[in-house]
Amino acid sequence: MESYGALLRNAREAKRLTLEAVERETSISKDFLEGLENENTEVFHGEAYLVGFLRNYAEYLELDSKKLISLYRNMMIQESPVPEGLIEKPKPTYLVPAIVAGCITVVLATVLIIYFAVYRRQQIAKQNSYAISEKVQQKTYELSDKPINARVYIGDQIVVPSKNGNVILTVTSDTDSKLGLNTPVGTQYFELSETRELDIDGDAAIDFVLDVWEISSNNQSRGAEVYIVRKDESAALEVADSTIIPMQQKENVNQTMIFEDNRTYPFTLNASFRKPCVFRYEVDRKNSVENYYTNGDVVTMTANNKVRVWVSNGNTVKFQVIAASQTYELEIGKAGECMVEDIKWIRLDDGRCRLVVEPIE
Repeated sequence: MESYGALLRNAREAKRLTLEAVERETSISKDFLEGLENENTEVFHGEAYLVGFLRNYAEYLELDSKKLISLYRNMMIQESPVPEGLIEKPKPTYLVPAIVAGCITVVLATVLIIYFAVYRRQQIAKQNSYAISEKVQQKTYELSDKPINARVYIGDQIVVPSKNGNVILTVTSDTDSKLGLNTPVGTQYFELSETRELDIDGDAAIDFVLDVWEISSNNQSRGAEVYIVRKDESAALEVADSTIIPMQQKENVNQTMIFEDNRTYPFTLNASFRKPCVFRYEVDRKNSVENYYTNGDVVTMTANNKVRVWVSNGNTVKFQVIAASQTYELEIGKAGECMVEDIKWIRLDDGRCRLVVEPIE
């Protein structure tokens, strides 16, 4: 069977082109070019990126991109393992000894799992107890008609009024990168950017809505930025409110300021494509959109608070922000760089608002 990598390499060498020259002309990283020619799929972040770069490279070398993509897919099919159900396994010669050994192994494994599970739970309880005791002062937030927009820490409490009296929720942290809340119906966990409606008194009615704005993936001491609002039974909640933005806790050296103002307002982000790439975006925590774009394509996004963009090749996209009747040009990517960026509003300690660009690791 023909090799798509060999076809690419032969075509490039026939044109007497170096990988460095192709990288300059196509904005495709040399590592990705070598990966295509060597048929090394592990250097790519996903199949969509590999196929996009393969199409772009083939068209640059004036090859039939559809044929090369077909060769790639045929190769992947041949390398896939045979389904388990199609393999006839020989019966073991010593069936009884194998069963006995397996039973012994299962019993020992179960004992070890139970032992370490209990030990780990005790260690976590000690860590939580220590973290709470080290906290200078625990805070209590009472939910009223005014939403709660605050940073909460281990041991903080949230008082939620209900028909049967106040319900107290306690912040815990049994796991990193998630916010844990002890509730009357058990501990519930919330991930970053998650919005959830909760019924905590068992009356089958939604009591409040919680949205996690920001939480560290590896440092529980930073707490979590949350937005909590009572559920209005007469109207659906619009979480992406232009008046609710996360508070900037400290200076972030990775942020690039676009501009400041004394208030927030909707802004428009235009993405103009100079060369082919895979591009995904998410506006105000709504469903993300992903597609393969090429030279001349333009995507327009309008947001109240935040736009998150994923780009397979940073140098192929030019960004433009339009806000308050002003236009700002952004260059936030390098050639061959896969990147994730937030363009968002933040609120400073002095109450002013800032529109910034922030890379996401």
